[in-house]
Amino acid sequence: MTIAGNILILLGSLFLVLGGLGLLRMPDVYNRLQAGTKATTLGAMGILLGSAFLAPGIATKAVLTIAFIALANPISSSTIGRSAYKAGIPLAPGSIRDDLKDKEGRA
Repeated sequence: MTIAGNILILLGSLFLVLGGLGLLRMPDVYNRLQAGTKATTLGAMGILLGSAFLAPGIATKAVLTIAFIALANPISSSTIGRSAYKAGIPLAPGSIRDDLKDKEGRA
């Protein structure tokens, strides 16, 4: 259990570092949301699951926190992305498609 817990914490930490790198490297807010949300979701879940393996007493809290993260992160990133789009923050130069252009009435 100790080895599995340490591996999960290491993988979770790696996802968080890669998510931070993605936030620095991506060209616009929409790509940054994608990189940040997926990486933080997987990273936090890995760390929490690894912690549950290392300290079984917190397993229930870890599982409930994982469930909350799985529900809250996609909703929050969608809301932030929609707000950015409605505020007129442009897509990265060279973007090929704007799927919301006709639905939102934006030119």
